[in-house]
Amino acid sequence: MITLFALIKRNGKLFFKDKGLFFTSLVTPLILLVLYVTFLGNVYRDSFESSLEEGFTVADEVMNGLVGGELFSSLLAVCCVTVAFCSNMLMVQDKVSGARSDLTIAPVRPSVLALGYYIATFFSTMIICLAAAAAGMLYLMNVGWYLSASDILFILADVFLLVMFGTALSSIVNFFLSSQGQISAVGTVISAGYGFICGAYMPISNFGEGLQKVLSFLPGTYGTSLIRNHSMRGVFAEMSEIGFPPEIIEEIRDGVDCNLYFYGDKVGMSAMYLILGGSVILLLGIYIMMNRLMGNRAKRA
Repeated sequence: MITLFALIKRNGKLFFKDKGLFFTSLVTPLILLVLYVTFLGNVYRDSFESSLEEGFTVADEVMNGLVGGELFSSLLAVCCVTVAFCSNMLMVQDKVSGARSDLTIAPVRPSVLALGYYIATFFSTMIICLAAAAAGMLYLMNVGWYLSASDILFILADVFLLVMFGTALSSIVNFFLSSQGQISAVGTVISAGYGFICGAYMPISNFGEGLQKVLSFLPGTYGTSLIRNHSMRGVFAEMSEIGFPPEIIEEIRDGVDCNLYFYGDKVGMSAMYLILGGSVILLLGIYIMMNRLMGNRAKRA
């Protein structure tokens, strides 16, 4: 336990000491928020307005709450995974600098070394994602605030679980990287592609039926839906109170992936938590096993 704590402390210090890496990881969510508001805001607004039947109008504050909730949830869904890849670059940098070889020579079990990287990356990513959540909530306060205290707590729990997932996924991917060029290439691909496959940039309901079925197997899809449900619950409740028919609200929920379907069957939120939590356990187990196998090979060599 002492060794694990020392590794976590060492990895955390190195991450925050690298001002370029830390600043890039911290400012990326803020840049994404500005880009989302600038470019996706009107797209989401037009999508909501087109889903309303003729004769129904929505007050600007409610519409802003709808758009803001979707933007806010999209930001967090992407950041929890993409920031984890940035924070986890230390694992690859240690290979490049030779520090990883020094650590493996020391009497440190491979599983402890793996957990040291994982936990340090998790805490670093969590700090940045909490800062992103705070920035997103300030944005919601300005455009339309419908979050309750319980909504905020659930959102923080979703962020916690999704950061664990992103850290586990990045740990497995980065395990195979061994150069700065590979880090840059993987970071670019993840940053550009993850938002699409998790339904953050464009709801999965807008994709073709075949692609929807494929994406329904990905855990990140359910992480996005969890955050979206808790970010938009309040505004849906407000719409119900002012007289919107339940079928219209349900149609909007389907359109923004608050409701997800697995081969036609609706997936409950408890099932989403089980899928995401089980994926974290599975990925973390695979990551630790990979490090053990590498350690055993090194000993035999």
